Amino acid sequence: MDVLEIIVTVLEVIASVALIVVVLLQSGKEAGLSGAIAGGNQDTYMNKNKSGNLDKILASATKWIALVWILLTLSLSLF
Repeated sequence: MDVLEIIVTVLEVIASVALIVVVLLQSGKEAGLSGAIAGGNQDTYMNKNKSGNLDKILASATKWIALVWILLTLSLSLF
């Protein structure tokens, strides 16, 4: 194995773990059929704004980490 290949592999493992963590930290949408039947919609104006900032940050982080992961995977296929 080349040194560059080892570095890219380690970076991909870090990106993979980060992607898993960021996805698991996101809040569930709870807008499925069970939420409509049970009436579990607790989305008031204050609740939406309270968790909205963190959800926006996590959604943006998910996109960027996924992009990095894809680029690392493609670069590993070239080695």
